[in-house]
Amino acid sequence: AKIANQNNMDAVCVNFRGCSGEVNNSFQSYHSGKTDDLAEVINHITAHYHYDTIYLNGFSLGGNVILKYLGETEDVPKQIKAAVAVSVPVYLKGSLQRLMALDNRLYSIKFLRDLKRKLKEKQVLYPEKISNSIIKSVKTLQDFDNAYTSKAHGFKDALDYYEQSSSLQFLNQISVPTLLINALNDSFLSKECYPIEEAKNNPNLFLELPKYGGHVGFHHKNNIYYNEKRMIEFLFEKKLSS
Repeated sequence: AKIANQNNMDAVCVNFRGCSGEVNNSFQSYHSGKTDDLAEVINHITAHYHYDTIYLNGFSLGGNVILKYLGETEDVPKQIKAAVAVSVPVYLKGSLQRLMALDNRLYSIKFLRDLKRKLKEKQVLYPEKISNSIIKSVKTLQDFDNAYTSKAHGFKDALDYYEQSSSLQFLNQISVPTLLINALNDSFLSKECYPIEEAKNNPNLFLELPKYGGHVGFHHKNNIYYNEKRMIEFLFEKKLSS
């Protein structure tokens, strides 16, 4: 947001449900393929403000939502001129397997602890839907998606959720210039998360695979991240060419 403002762009920052410091009041929450909330924000902006140019910028799970939205939406608002997505697990099942691997154990423990805490907060609001036995059954991230994410959002199970929500299958349909930056040393990404063939087949998908950067860790210099620098360069390049 800061670097966007410094380059004469307004920034709308979106918190997913339950991620803003407040408990989400609905039984549903956010998930990796929940594009309807993004669409609601975009529709609100186009209906109430007079921007002729809108850029989308997403990170990790948010990047997957943006890529899926751009690929699955038949009538992308004409104001959306370009997008940038960073460290995106475009193949969710593969990324889950990477997260559950031994070298990512500290991350998976932290993520699971946070998700279970939110599930307990949700239980206070919906005790008839979330029992103590359900919470106790959650031992892994996949257990959480089986017990809550899939049930709350209309999927058969966790694997069905991963299959339907992965943006990989939608990359060929993206029709606006989109930059995807996935570092080769990102320990959260499986080999499927480097969509080289999809980028070759879609002239609107620009794929960059830096050797380093980890997961959203593209520290550059002067408190500016490499992905921020590339975002500005890419958006202004597309603006000049449009």
